[in-house]
Amino acid sequence: MTIATPERYAQMLDAARRGGYAYPAINVTSSQTLNAALQGLADAGSDGIIQVSVGGAAYFSGQRVADRVTGSLAFAAFAHEVARKYPNITVALHTDHCAKQYLGEWVEPLLDIEIDEVKHGREPMFQSHMWDGSTVPLHENIEIARRLLDKSVQAHTVLEIEIGAVGGEEDGHSAEINEKLYSTVEDGVEVANALGLGERGRYMAAFTFGNVHGAYKPGVVKLRPGLLHEIQQGVWNGVQSGTVHAVLDADVPEGKPFELVFHGGSGSTAQEIAEAVSYGVVKMNIDTDTQYAFTRAVAGHMFRHYDEVLKVDGEVGNKKMYDPRSWGREAEDSMAARVVEACERLGSAGRALK
Repeated sequence: MTIATPERYAQMLDAARRGGYAYPAINVTSSQTLNAALQGLADAGSDGIIQVSVGGAAYFSGQRVADRVTGSLAFAAFAHEVARKYPNITVALHTDHCAKQYLGEWVEPLLDIEIDEVKHGREPMFQSHMWDGSTVPLHENIEIARRLLDKSVQAHTVLEIEIGAVGGEEDGHSAEINEKLYSTVEDGVEVANALGLGERGRYMAAFTFGNVHGAYKPGVVKLRPGLLHEIQQGVWNGVQSGTVHAVLDADVPEGKPFELVFHGGSGSTAQEIAEAVSYGVVKMNIDTDTQYAFTRAVAGHMFRHYDEVLKVDGEVGNKKMYDPRSWGREAEDSMAARVVEACERLGSAGRALK
């Protein structure tokens, strides 16, 4: 199995929620970082999710083109082709953090393309898309999510939503580090009442519990994973008592009505990650740490071979050292190793579906 079908993706998410582990969702911006992500997942024996952000999608199309839909389709086509060579893992493709101003020029056109593909008996290019409504009021966030969920059902894809704000900066979108970073049980109830718990279409929910994008020194980020448990338990109890008007599938593990997503996980401790996963996190975004792993290897190569990659003092340098393949292989290996580490922390290593 290579790129997941909609049915296989559902099996992946079900297995993670029942098995108490999560998949790394690795942001990529090029064919090299995509190859590194695939290499890392294969090395770990883990299924996983590979995704492009709003900026990453545009970058994929080339800086002269800078078109998000073009870049997304190019990324997906490359991934479908190369992933065929990794038959022992399953990979899902995802678009990450689409804010309101980008819906009409990015995710909605992709959904429309996928709806047409499904109508003609073909599979969607992507398996899931994220709507990032963190900058709009909760009511508006959920109303847009409801509309996108309807389209997702037609496209045979899964929707991801964000409830609350993630601090820090990613692709030009920023949020302060303050109390807005913490979702509430009431937020969870409102989401469940509006979107259901799978009966109206499958979605993942990124409730915030102090998450911050980027890299920060210890003490700056104050994660409270216990909030995820409170939200899950509050909604679960509400369904049982009838105060939450949603339907739970009989196979859903007790106390885990939502399939959760962990954003801004860079720098989190192993204990914080494990606790969040234990409360129903099935997907954790990995970006800052893999970016650094890739670039650190390039920097190391350049420092070690300074007078070979540059034509210093009139010399000719060493073509083997400035050939992009030389430092590119080192970068891919370094990023792949960081992906393996993520799989091990999330518990997905060695658990690829057969």
